[in-house]
Amino acid sequence: MRALIWVQHLLGVGHAVRAGAIARALREEGVAVTLVTGASLPGSVDTQGIEVTPLPAARASDPAFSAIIDDNGRKVDDAFWQRRRDILLALADRIDPDIVVTEAFPLARRAFRTELVPFLQKLRAKPRQPIIAASVRDILVRKPPDKEKAMADLALAYYDKLLIHSDPQLVRLEHSFGEAERLAPLVTYTGYVNSSSTVPAPDGDGEGEVIVSCGGGAVGQAILRAALSARLHSSNAATCLWRVLAGPHLSPADFAALAKAAPTGIVVERARRDFPDLLKRARLSVSQAGYNTAVDILQAKVPALFVPFAAGSETEQTQRADLFAINGLAVVVPEEALSAENLARAVDQAMQLRPMAVPFSLDGAQKTAKLLIAAAKRGS
Repeated sequence: MRALIWVQHLLGVGHAVRAGAIARALREEGVAVTLVTGASLPGSVDTQGIEVTPLPAARASDPAFSAIIDDNGRKVDDAFWQRRRDILLALADRIDPDIVVTEAFPLARRAFRTELVPFLQKLRAKPRQPIIAASVRDILVRKPPDKEKAMADLALAYYDKLLIHSDPQLVRLEHSFGEAERLAPLVTYTGYVNSSSTVPAPDGDGEGEVIVSCGGGAVGQAILRAALSARLHSSNAATCLWRVLAGPHLSPADFAALAKAAPTGIVVERARRDFPDLLKRARLSVSQAGYNTAVDILQAKVPALFVPFAAGSETEQTQRADLFAINGLAVVVPEEALSAENLARAVDQAMQLRPMAVPFSLDGAQKTAKLLIAAAKRGS
């Protein structure tokens, strides 16, 4: 059995990490997997035994996603889309997949319909059609009704399944997508995709620490800077070691400046593959509220402080952070209220939380793989 997974991350790396976890789960079930990626994969994504096919690279021009640009910083043009489209159409013939998964699309990544719609049309024209599924995170960025309707129309036209990577006890598709009712026949909830590394942390690292992180590091640098001063303002965490982890997208110059500014009691490092194990030992996690970090926190059962990314029209992280707060799992500081003093007060408050074992399913990658394989065998 053969599977093709398309993924495009534009700013953070969460989409790629989640797609990588599903690719590994399929590989472990004996499926030959081709991962088609429109941006370089982070080092944390294990691609052993997976064919990786790069498309001409694309990324967001800024945190507001105002334009799609190429690796040279130029706004993409028709020729760029044609090159990507040709690669996808050729893969449809070469791989002749039994399973096709598009990460986020069609309920997000709408700009990429130029390449994906012709690809989907070709797949649907095949005598032996693959199972076509969308891999969708727990919460979507809200869009105007006309755009949501267009996304739903694409789903109904081309897709067999919408696999929502959440636990419906916590959040459902209708909480962030206005056309959810129309799509109900396609929807299956898989549970959260736990893509955590199993690399153990060295003895002592993480024990009783405040772990400050910002995912890939393309945004969130303000959290890291605020943390350097917040420790001294904290009543409950001033004696803890604070470990500040800068993502791979933070520039070398910015990382060097951050490390140089760190006072005694704060360690500044690059993001680590043993991050999930550090969290399990930590006293508190301070971070944005991206999907993968949130799942790591659920897995670690560690108190959390969220400063959700909210630039432009982004609503996803704020909604996720608020859900965690309502369930007693986190304290939230709005991005616009971030300061060293406010962060310190929130740290003191978050350290009083005592998260219990959560009932939410975290085996979403494995369940996704089994669902896709079963559907491909049935032919529906």
